[in-house]
Amino acid sequence: MSTVAIIEVKTQSELKQFVRFPMDLYKNNPYYVPSFIKDEFKIWDSKENPALNYSESKQFLAIKNNKVVGRIAVIINHKEEKELGIKKVRFGWIDFIDDKEVSAALIQKAIDYAKENNIDKIEGPMGFTNLDKAGMLTMGFDKLATMIGIYNHEYYPKHLEELGLTKEKEWVEFEMNFPKILPAKVEKFSGLIAQKYKLKVLHFKSKEEILPYVEPMFKLLDETYKHLSTYTPISDEQIQTYREKYFPFIDKNYVICVVDENQELVSFAITMPSYSRALQKSKGKLFPFGWWHFLQASKKNDRANFYLIGIHPEYQRRGVTAIIFKEIFVRFTSMGIDFAETNPELEENKSVQVLWQDYNPVNHKRRRTYSLNISNE
Repeated sequence: MSTVAIIEVKTQSELKQFVRFPMDLYKNNPYYVPSFIKDEFKIWDSKENPALNYSESKQFLAIKNNKVVGRIAVIINHKEEKELGIKKVRFGWIDFIDDKEVSAALIQKAIDYAKENNIDKIEGPMGFTNLDKAGMLTMGFDKLATMIGIYNHEYYPKHLEELGLTKEKEWVEFEMNFPKILPAKVEKFSGLIAQKYKLKVLHFKSKEEILPYVEPMFKLLDETYKHLSTYTPISDEQIQTYREKYFPFIDKNYVICVVDENQELVSFAITMPSYSRALQKSKGKLFPFGWWHFLQASKKNDRANFYLIGIHPEYQRRGVTAIIFKEIFVRFTSMGIDFAETNPELEENKSVQVLWQDYNPVNHKRRRTYSLNISNE
């Protein structure tokens, strides 16, 4: 008889336990980076998360010996089913102690939820949309996590594999020791490409000048990645949500936009100083003192993270990346950035991975989603 009880999150107190569980689980882990607690609560509020308008979800806690020992969320994205014909239960926010009885009970809850809804597949960890955190870490457990990446213990994937789940999608991440000298071919081609296609880099005098380009950036993001498997377009409501969530942390010097002669956006790159240490020190809270750590990280930092990069399909094979990377080089050099880390990139997305080839990238992290096909007979 199982000694693990799985309860659905119904009250604010239970939601608080759900949100805070990983902070307790990774309390003494030097690589774990907490999410903003306030943002985690917003995820489950339909007034704050537009994805809940076309999705349904439930959250569960695993209890053993009167103590929370695990958590999981299950999601059905109806937009994904309608637009892509993909019917599955997404599971995410999965964390558990090193107890196979606990992980088995959590996965069984996802299976039960799928059966209740006549769905024959579960996949995770993943969120509601393509811009949510996804992929269980399978390599890089001794590397500092980023603001947008999931961190988990090494035993997590072993538990899932023993439960019969198999690899569905794989992501790779790279770390680069940023060069002190710009590669010659980048220096040469950036000017030639800019002149040939009449392109120029925008220089923003304030963060407010970036605002008119936020929506075009997301639209360009759709154009860049729409060929990838399971990519769903970003809604206007989602754009607003992500803008409100991340814009406060944007530094105008870390945003590069390239436009054509008609001032149309053809490429962009959003980078940020690494806020990982700041998040650790603030314990997921901006107030009352967390803001100080973020301010210091934005002023003095030798590490940057790539968050989003978009290139219009018509320009993807025309060397536009040379313009972007020359500009990044100039700015990073002036700000004392020595190291750069990419965001998770689908293993199949070779067109993005080739962007880093001149910078001796080291594949330091891997992550994947796991899936299980279920018989509903």
